[in-house]
Amino acid sequence: MSEHRPTAVAVAATACGSVALALLLSCGKLGELPTAPSSGPPDPIDPTATFSRVQNEVFTVNCAAIGCHGRLGAQEQLTLAAGSAYADIVGKPSVESPSTARVQPLDPTNSYLYRKITGTGITGDRMPQGGPFLTPDMEKLVRDWIRRGAPND
Repeated sequence: MSEHRPTAVAVAATACGSVALALLLSCGKLGELPTAPSSGPPDPIDPTATFSRVQNEVFTVNCAAIGCHGRLGAQEQLTLAAGSAYADIVGKPSVESPSTARVQPLDPTNSYLYRKITGTGITGDRMPQGGPFLTPDMEKLVRDWIRRGAPND
């Protein structure tokens, strides 16, 4: 009875195949953001999450200051002042991450503005820069407005 020993070529081919398989199976996850484990269905969308509320309760009081995202000295070419904010964010590419829209309707996870206020998957600082950061209720308002399709009311 002859003894079968794998050749160096067979061993190398098996190792390469295993590595290729591992990469193939994991590559779909590379672009995803880490998320907390889901414990059930997503929370319901607040039907009162409108752009007017986001503007009045979040942008105007936290973001639209001179030298931040006001009409004068707007950072990252982004104005969040009333009357200009909507046109500057919905469907517009982020300066820091051009492949990501500032606001991608229906998709807060892939909306760079939402990432910036939560500090997840961003370049640079979480906003508002240096804090205080938005409250969880303000973050939810922005998230729910985006989840509603980011309508301009």
